[in-house]
Amino acid sequence: MPSGEQATDKAAELFKQAVCQAVADRRVCNVALAGGTTPHDLYQKLAADVYDCDVPWASVNVFFGDERDVPHDHVDSNYHMAQRSLLDNAPIPPEQVNPMPADAEDLDAAAVEYEQIVRRIVGGEPTPQFDLILLGMGGDGHTASLFPRTDALSESHKLVVSQHVPVLGRNRMTFTYPLINAARHVMFLITGEDKADAVAAVLGDDKRARKEIPAAHVNPVDGKLTIVLDAAAARKAGLKPAAD
Repeated sequence: MPSGEQATDKAAELFKQAVCQAVADRRVCNVALAGGTTPHDLYQKLAADVYDCDVPWASVNVFFGDERDVPHDHVDSNYHMAQRSLLDNAPIPPEQVNPMPADAEDLDAAAVEYEQIVRRIVGGEPTPQFDLILLGMGGDGHTASLFPRTDALSESHKLVVSQHVPVLGRNRMTFTYPLINAARHVMFLITGEDKADAVAAVLGDDKRARKEIPAAHVNPVDGKLTIVLDAAAARKAGLKPAAD
């Protein structure tokens, strides 16, 4: 998409389509939201359209792909951002919203608890299959809270983990690749020139460069991967932005 606003509009369109399709097929949509700065405009866009479209919000179960080690009402909380921008405005029953308890004293135990919640509500064996997982990407190529050179990147059994992120000096809770890559649909929304080098690595042919980028390891096993970019994020990847 040429602009960040157009990329956001496209992501909103795809988000609504995914929800409608899941509810039509299975009577429920299990979605995991992304945190960070980029999804904020998307959530505001969805909230602005919430009563002007036929999205079956009451059939949506909401989860989060990662969270920071702060209370849910903290300005840095991913849940708080999503709540203020979308969840307070969408007719989703509160009991269907499942924030990560990343402010718990025992984060490892909290991660185990959240995985159990995912398994119970989303279901599916051996790995729960989300209908849609929304992701962003940082300039260093991290996605969710899967940061370069951190232990969570090599996790092959646990679906949710907590870890210390040295570059941040903070703890995070995050989905792992086994859960992300089991989804029916994973959608990246990536905007901004600071993401251009990482986008070029993700979409390029240099296997060594790709290996160093956590986002490059998102590859749904039996699902769809969609990457929505604005022109600034795509400018080094040799892509021609879509007109709309």
